[in-house]
Amino acid sequence: WGATVITNLMSAVPWIGQDIVETLWGGFSVNNATLNRFFSLHYLMPFVLAALAVAHILALHEHGSSNPLGVSGNMDRLPFHPYFVFKD
Repeated sequence: WGATVITNLMSAVPWIGQDIVETLWGGFSVNNATLNRFFSLHYLMPFVLAALAVAHILALHEHGSSNPLGVSGNMDRLPFHPYFVFKD
């Protein structure tokens, strides 16, 4: 019942809402295909988020965060690997 309620929220999108709902459901009602889709998303999303977190940490260590004052900190930089791999 929860899948029906949550996916019906998408029907509020103008013009294409009902098409979105039927695509998520895989038909005109919640059925086995819907539950398989939701289970697959529920299983894969943690891996996707973990990969994005790793990419974000690597990008921060590679490029650094924003520096509005323009102060150069290149003298204090250490390579990410091996110094910070085990620290992070």
